[in-house]
Amino acid sequence: MIRIPQLRVVDENGEQLGILDRNEALDLARDKGLDLVEVAPNARPPVCRIMDYGKFKYEESKKAKRAKAKQHQQKVKTVKFRPKTEEHDYAFKKKHIIEFLQGGDKVKIEVRFRGREMAHLELGERIVARLLEDLQEEAMMDGDPKMEGRNLSLMLSPKKKASQ
Repeated sequence: MIRIPQLRVVDENGEQLGILDRNEALDLARDKGLDLVEVAPNARPPVCRIMDYGKFKYEESKKAKRAKAKQHQQKVKTVKFRPKTEEHDYAFKKKHIIEFLQGGDKVKIEVRFRGREMAHLELGERIVARLLEDLQEEAMMDGDPKMEGRNLSLMLSPKKKASQ
């Protein structure tokens, strides 16, 4: 697949063999039972390496898998309340919100209103204000609470800790 006639060739041990003709480099690789792989196609002349291509691809996939395992994808978790949420339920949901925030995820808080509850929006605002007061150590608001249809919603992000 290499089309350029002159190549800078590096052997399997990392030693430079110099600038060689393409056919000469391919013959050298075949004699060793390895492949000629173009590693820097934009260089002039392009750099090619004599290596086992299957082993190279395997090591690259392992390296990519290790890098992916180390990164954390931030998710948005949703916790729903009602205007008449009881104390025990409130404490239980607050505990879950703290766990989500400590895990590095964002949390969307929704207070759902049904029927005539829409006449008492202040009950939902009280719940949101109480949550913000209770979570001021762990979370910061991403904007003000807003009404979306029959839901009062608010986004919370985890605070950056000094130890992180």
